[in-house]
Amino acid sequence: MSKTPDLPPDHVSGIIEMALSDHASFADIQREYGVSDKQVKTLMRENLKAGSYKAWRKRVREFGDRRAVYK
Repeated sequence: MSKTPDLPPDHVSGIIEMALSDHASFADIQREYGVSDKQVKTLMRENLKAGSYKAWRKRVREFGDRRAVYK
């Protein structure tokens, strides 16, 4: 598992907001914050409740199955 770098709280908040958005891809997050998709997933797991994290991952997987490029 990729360890998340030490990030300022406002960056963590921004990454979470982008990750929860259906309009931002992992590539967008990496371009803006320099954090890989595995690091985003780790960050989300650490900062969301277990049920919220599972629901987010399910939604990301479902959208990914329907679109050629997503998260």
